[in-house]
Amino acid sequence: MIAAPSCHPALRQGVGLQSFTTWKVGGPAEWFAEPGEREELISLAAWARAQGLSLRCIGAGSNLLIADSGLPGLTICNRRLQGSRLDAANGLVEAEAGEPIPTLARKAARLGLSGLEWAVGIPGTVGGAVVMNAGAQGGCTAEWLHSVRVLDPANPATPFELEAQELDFAYRHSRLQAESWIVLAATFQLEAGHDPAAITSRTSANLHSRTSTQPYQQPSCGSVFRNPEPQKAGQLIEALGLKGLQIGDAQVSPIHANFIVNIGQASASDIDALIAEVQRRVLASHGLTLHPEVKRLGFGPEH
Repeated sequence: MIAAPSCHPALRQGVGLQSFTTWKVGGPAEWFAEPGEREELISLAAWARAQGLSLRCIGAGSNLLIADSGLPGLTICNRRLQGSRLDAANGLVEAEAGEPIPTLARKAARLGLSGLEWAVGIPGTVGGAVVMNAGAQGGCTAEWLHSVRVLDPANPATPFELEAQELDFAYRHSRLQAESWIVLAATFQLEAGHDPAAITSRTSANLHSRTSTQPYQQPSCGSVFRNPEPQKAGQLIEALGLKGLQIGDAQVSPIHANFIVNIGQASASDIDALIAEVQRRVLASHGLTLHPEVKRLGFGPEH
């Protein structure tokens, strides 16, 4: 049995992951840690490699479905790794991976930096936004990302930089989804010199638009399915009368059909089954396969 080293007092075993996901579901992590500094995360990654443990990193836990059986190896939550440096003169913004992307959007707006107004309603971190190429309100991460600093669990002592053009960005996709690399920090190039009041107003309007049309008061992961452009996943689902469809306490939101909400004591299996049922019905009726934005962990072959 592997013992927690004294140099990593934050390491814990058997930590339930429900409180670390926005759906409020998920079984226990075999090993779990929330590092407070980037160097601590790097050290934890080195420990996991030395022990032969698998390693994964989660942030705000949105766009993430963790199986009820939990996760083997070491799960690191980086949401304590926050902080940012914004240059109002040249628009360069550097942020730690655990920085909430809405927080960064508001900071940028107050300095008259334009480019992240769309991000104020995204329920995730900077690291997660980069990995998923998060977007909303007509904007997305890829448009503004300059570079990213990552860690390879196979060689944790040597983090390295990747330019945005090296990340193979596409709609809700980046190269990072197929790699085991962990995002440590990101740099954005925003537009400087705008009126802070105007940017703040636009940012607030975007937030109101999202909160007034989406079920923000219930546990969800945000949008479940990628839009099969030019069509919208939510419209396809709603057209089939699937709002309110339930499996256990997992429900297709009556407010927005591309959201699945936990209305009580839903399990990850309930949510997973409801995702599959929605996919089945949309394929049968529309001939389209809806592809989830959600990353599944602990379900065997992950997609």
